[in-house]
Amino acid sequence: MPTYANPLVDFERGEGPWLYDSAGRQYLDALSGIAVCNLGHAHPAVTAALAEQAATLVHTSNLFGIPAQRELAKQLVAVSGMEQAFFCNSGAEANECALKIARAWGHQQGVDQPAVVVMERSFHGRTLATLSATGNRKVQAGFEPLVPGFRRAPFGDLQAVEAVARNESDVVAVLVEPVLGEGGVVIPQPGYLAGLRRICDEQGWLLMLDEIQTGMCRSGRWFAHEYEGIRPDVMSVAKALGNGVPIGACLARGPAADVLGAGSHGSTFGGNPLACRAALAVLEVMQNQQLAARAEQLGERIAGGLSAALADHPRVSEVRHLGMLIGIQMDRPAAALVELALAEGLVINVTAGSVVRLLPPLILSDDEADELVARLVRAAAAFATD
Repeated sequence: MPTYANPLVDFERGEGPWLYDSAGRQYLDALSGIAVCNLGHAHPAVTAALAEQAATLVHTSNLFGIPAQRELAKQLVAVSGMEQAFFCNSGAEANECALKIARAWGHQQGVDQPAVVVMERSFHGRTLATLSATGNRKVQAGFEPLVPGFRRAPFGDLQAVEAVARNESDVVAVLVEPVLGEGGVVIPQPGYLAGLRRICDEQGWLLMLDEIQTGMCRSGRWFAHEYEGIRPDVMSVAKALGNGVPIGACLARGPAADVLGAGSHGSTFGGNPLACRAALAVLEVMQNQQLAARAEQLGERIAGGLSAALADHPRVSEVRHLGMLIGIQMDRPAAALVELALAEGLVINVTAGSVVRLLPPLILSDDEADELVARLVRAAAAFATD
């Protein structure tokens, strides 16, 4: 189905941060499959784990025990401070699980029509419930009727959430991204997540964080909320968890961890042996190579280099970043920059119309980070005269 535009290039193989097209041309990947391949392409540890598991056992279903799934859950709750995990196949599914937890929690509290506060400009997925939660009308258009039960507030505005608390009696949870990814790499003021934690505690709501794009070391921490010294009640992760192998997880702690019982939720493929072995390899590499700290260093290097090089660019208004989530705000629609960057052998993305989004692999060398800056600066120069 024509759900995507015609591709500008076909990639046939990858190695580390590099991609190679069908003509053999090399590209520096600054997108990582949209924050998925944090370890780059064809990482030897992930490759070995996949090959070994594929030759042993790929799938049995969750009707039976899966040792790799149990081990992955143990390690995920250890690095996140959560308590239990439900495994699925994508970020949207992880958010669906979070929303089901919120509704079930609300019913347990005696709320007949439980609602969830979500943020304007957010993105949570393309299933009916998650696109209804998303704060982007373009994603929703044509798929009405939307799933009810959402209350909207501007991202970064604690007073708006407090107003919802005063005026709405059916709210049971808040679902929010620590940084708006698809919304344009929008980073809230310090204290925003801590403020949401306070409001949720005061109201008896669940704080549910969508760390699908920000998690797994990309932000410069294992999870972006760690910058504020808080913990959510529910957290969704996916994308980089499998480094390209589809896997997602909904993590919960406290009362939220016990909301879903046997038979209340499930997944045929979720947490199968192959996906879990891949994720275990990812976690091991991230821990051993201290990639959260490395992401913080690389993000400073790349964003700093871009800020200096683009300071006088007539169409650049801001460079912002948190770890290796980097956004370059242009003063006009910038989709043309994608093709200009490809001409320089660089893979990027433009989101929210006018924001160049960079999500490079966390395994870049310093020289590769500098090369990324140089290539993007050349593409931006062409954009200025285009």
